[in-house]
Amino acid sequence: MKSNETLNLIEEITRNDGSKYYEISNIPQNGRAELAAVRGFIKEVRILQLNIPRSSNLIKYEKYINENFVMPAEDFDHFEEWVKPPEIQTIVDAILRENHIA
Repeated sequence: MKSNETLNLIEEITRNDGSKYYEISNIPQNGRAELAAVRGFIKEVRILQLNIPRSSNLIKYEKYINENFVMPAEDFDHFEEWVKPPEIQTIVDAILRENHIA
């Protein structure tokens, strides 16, 4: 089943090993990440920017996420990091630059 998420924020996720990465997300997904931190699946998540502009890059990334991932139920037992092929990571990097994050 595919998702129909509207992505509108940038968050920084800290893995349990201390490494960090940025994700383009939304409030429900951020809530799942917060729950993952409480459950010890990740170390921390924090929102860096809310209400990011709906650029063409954001729309492309949103389409990729909605076609490849689904929102986890509240009873999830692990944190799924959205794996991005190089061409999608390039789009994410562009979104981060557009929003002065990277």
